[in-house]
Amino acid sequence: MITPESIDRVREAADILEIVGEHVKLKRSGSDFRGPCPFHGGKNPNFSVSPKRNAYYCFKCHASGDAIGFVREHLGMDFVEAVRYVAARAGVEVQETRAARGPEEKDPREPLWEAMNAAADIFREALWDDPEAQVARAYLASRGIEREQADRFTLGYAPREGKWIERLRALGHDDARLLEVGLLVAREDGSPPRPRFRGRLMFPIHDGSNRVIAFGGRVLGEGEPKYLNSPQGTLFDKGRQLYGLSWAKHPIRKADRVLVVEGYFDAIRLSLADIDETVAPLGTALTESQAALLGKLTKNVFLLYDSDEAGLKATFRAGLELLRLGISARVVTLPDGEDPDTYVRAHGPDRLEHALAQGVDILERQIQLLERRGWFAELHRKRRAIDKLLPTLRAAADPVTRELYLSRVAEVAGMDREVLQREVEHEERRPGPSAVASSPEAPPQQHVAERGRGGWGRDRWREPEAPAPHPEDTTPEVTFVEPPPQRDFKRRWENDRRKGKYRREEDWKSSLAVPRVAPTGAVLRAEGQLIRAMVQERDLVEAVAEKWPPESFNRTEWRLVFERLLLDPDQPLDALAQTLPADVVAQLDRLLDLPDPDPFHTVQGWVSRLQAMALDQEKERLIAQLPTLDEAAKDGVTVRIRELQEERAALSKHFSRVGPRLNP
Repeated sequence: MITPESIDRVREAADILEIVGEHVKLKRSGSDFRGPCPFHGGKNPNFSVSPKRNAYYCFKCHASGDAIGFVREHLGMDFVEAVRYVAARAGVEVQETRAARGPEEKDPREPLWEAMNAAADIFREALWDDPEAQVARAYLASRGIEREQADRFTLGYAPREGKWIERLRALGHDDARLLEVGLLVAREDGSPPRPRFRGRLMFPIHDGSNRVIAFGGRVLGEGEPKYLNSPQGTLFDKGRQLYGLSWAKHPIRKADRVLVVEGYFDAIRLSLADIDETVAPLGTALTESQAALLGKLTKNVFLLYDSDEAGLKATFRAGLELLRLGISARVVTLPDGEDPDTYVRAHGPDRLEHALAQGVDILERQIQLLERRGWFAELHRKRRAIDKLLPTLRAAADPVTRELYLSRVAEVAGMDREVLQREVEHEERRPGPSAVASSPEAPPQQHVAERGRGGWGRDRWREPEAPAPHPEDTTPEVTFVEPPPQRDFKRRWENDRRKGKYRREEDWKSSLAVPRVAPTGAVLRAEGQLIRAMVQERDLVEAVAEKWPPESFNRTEWRLVFERLLLDPDQPLDALAQTLPADVVAQLDRLLDLPDPDPFHTVQGWVSRLQAMALDQEKERLIAQLPTLDEAAKDGVTVRIRELQEERAALSKHFSRVGPRLNP
């Protein structure tokens, strides 16, 4: 079996224009090349080859892929043969390992990929042929997206009636498979499952091998949520994928930069403007895993988020993730009310390039905001300004970057650099039972930049709070990444309830979901503990969602609370209660009766346990299948079981020795 690293090197080194040009007569058309499609025998130049994206696409039959895919389809080779053929042409040596499956065996996930690709084809066809999709076509026209451009990104439409599900069933994809990939959603009352996507403009999400692994669906007209993604599952982990990375990997390496934008249309618009090195997170703040993906391709990241308060907070959160991995993070500021999509449409790519050239380092951008609002003008404000910059100073993992940051902040604050360095190296000690650092015998705490990235340490989740505002300070607030101030949750909840501030929507219902683990007592207790921790520490909301999202919860009431917290993590309790039924408010009130002394520790323990339970259940199911399988199928299942065991071991060194296991 050829290693994934070798396959990536072959894809990057392949000259797709040379390979395709041997079989298709191509002529230049702008930055791409056009010719007749070899797959459907066309005579018109519908077949496009993009050297910049290292890919081909037919606007008639929708054939698409990279150099390896072209060789497979046109020359009739299997995947391994195609990789070796392209590697020989590119002068790349491939490395192979002992095959875990026989040469004729398929990856056990192959049927899932087939279902997702079939759905993408159905959605794309519906977008242009279904009368119901006129609203989607009109919406694309309003965004300046023509049919040829939409086809390039395989946009589609999911009809409301769900007839597309019947077409998938007719193709041999049963409900169990459609539930696993998230195209169907199980109903809690036991009735037949329903389609997840209805009446939405569909954006296929591809993995690094250009396979469809998920969808993002945009509502057209009124409705919530505005964007609905596929759920976490076997194929899709939204915290580990980036929209557009499938086409952007080669351009990112070539340009040695990447632009991170907020939305699908932003990424599409920039790619249409020949700025292909653009990606977008999938509805969440940039995660550590996503930052690591970018770090493998380049060390130069430009953040093009909205310039409002929410956009600034998302920008600085993303910047901290990048700095922790030693990646340069620059902030690009567009005029108020503009996003990359509207800006490029109005002014063209050259003006955007000028804006990129004006991009500033994330720390410099924070200093600019503080200086413009007078935070360095007076002594008491200057102290608070330094507190706001400390998270960025502490996040800088690169020694040279940290040195430059220390010197810059010391200069702008007019203070001694050594004093600032001691402040950076000092970590706030949180009072309570978990504050072991208060003990004289306790070892010194590690600095955040020295800790294992991806863990559950307190600094991974929360930065020190700023001091209380000075009574005479009327300067507008500047927020980078700090959580809201601590509240007496129980007291405020009871006071607001007595004052009749709760205007509840009794008929508000959660989106249906498929819990990841069976509702045992331990699981239900864990769900309650996670909700309590997130309500008390709002900075935990998005972090928990990355590891255990709302659809993984069994109890509907906690799923409701979690979903509302995700919509606005900083909303006050009274605003949260207005969106919840009366019985849920009462249950949450009881849950908050005893404040959690350490929500961070609670989340760490319970999420790890829930993840371990989910892995155990999947392993147990697969192990039970082994006696019924033939030898050929056993190998694939065995590989998956061992992968699950490795995932479980990664949670904790202790977890690797518990749960169902294969016999030696």
